[in-house]
Amino acid sequence: MVPSLGGPSSKRDRMHVNSPSKQPLVTAAVGGQQLYISQFPCSHHTSQIKTMDPYNASESTPRQSATSGLKDYFIGATPLQRRLESVRKQVSVLPTPSRRKIPQCSQLQEDVDPQKVAFLLHKQWTLYSLTPLYKFSYTNLKEYSRLLSAFIAAEKQKGLAVEVGEDFNIKVIFSTLLGMKGTQRDPEAFLVQILSKSQNREGKVLWTGWFCCIFGDSLLETVSEDFTCLPLFLANGAESNTAIIGTWFQKTFDCYFSPLAINAFNLSWMAAMWTACKMDHYMATTEFFWSVPCSPQSLDISYAIHPEDAKALWDSVHKTPGEVTQEEVDLFMDCLYSHFHRHFKIHLSATRLIRVSTPVASAHTNGKIKILCHKYLIGVLAYLTELAIFQIE
Repeated sequence: MVPSLGGPSSKRDRMHVNSPSKQPLVTAAVGGQQLYISQFPCSHHTSQIKTMDPYNASESTPRQSATSGLKDYFIGATPLQRRLESVRKQVSVLPTPSRRKIPQCSQLQEDVDPQKVAFLLHKQWTLYSLTPLYKFSYTNLKEYSRLLSAFIAAEKQKGLAVEVGEDFNIKVIFSTLLGMKGTQRDPEAFLVQILSKSQNREGKVLWTGWFCCIFGDSLLETVSEDFTCLPLFLANGAESNTAIIGTWFQKTFDCYFSPLAINAFNLSWMAAMWTACKMDHYMATTEFFWSVPCSPQSLDISYAIHPEDAKALWDSVHKTPGEVTQEEVDLFMDCLYSHFHRHFKIHLSATRLIRVSTPVASAHTNGKIKILCHKYLIGVLAYLTELAIFQIE
């Protein structure tokens, strides 16, 4: 039934679910009118439809590119990179797997420093793919720290946009992330941090980036020993700093970075694989976001489900022990689309999936990711490494 509710439409239309104690009902408010519909079999879920404000548009729509500065710094082949063209062609023609293993906790993860793992979690990282590093040496990390510090100071003196404060008192630290790998063959991951130096207080972390390769056999098998393959790069901090550091790496190791966007197809895989993960307890809801192109402002649809209900839905379509198949991913998403259409008469298949959020991790099509669960850190990075390798062309 549709009660008659007067009053003007609100600036931002909303759709949400109200869950009373006995007979939960879906309550939707669109254009100022309330709609009451029968409840979804799952016990808790929420949906929202909202018009994006102009100042939020950049967060809810795909990033067109890093920035013009990042493009200038990261795109452009050097002679050594052109020699890698045949390698990249071999990698790019690999077919997209129709099945993948459900993320598991890697045994190698036991070597990881718990403090460093905690530092990596619950931060928003921007993803990049990275071509192999030429003549990189783990024994020279202290020297790299000194050289990069000097490079940043020189760029600051030139008047370039470097977010390190008013003075040049910064410190760059390179450090390894022991155990952050899928197999013993994977190169060791490493972390780069820019810190402010102060005599009165502990240095503040201004920027962080880390390089890793998790189950990167498809790339490792095609590259000579002169190259270190760390195809996945994650950055947290000012983009101007990312650009400057990218420039130094490109000049020093003859590599280049490319922003790593995540399309709707891969977001669906993430939603399915992360929902399939067994959790000791749930700390966050499972939520999906779709974008509906319209004028003058785009429309954003969010759909939240209790994680236990999402897991129950996944278990009902999952038939392959230990694996996720393309058929199961499609069926999982189709069930969500069908349920949403049954209640709200909206065809989500005609919209564009732009973000998924689960208790394991959240990811946006603009290449932003936040990892929430240390237990499945390696599993999340393995899939991101796969996407980064596919992008190296």
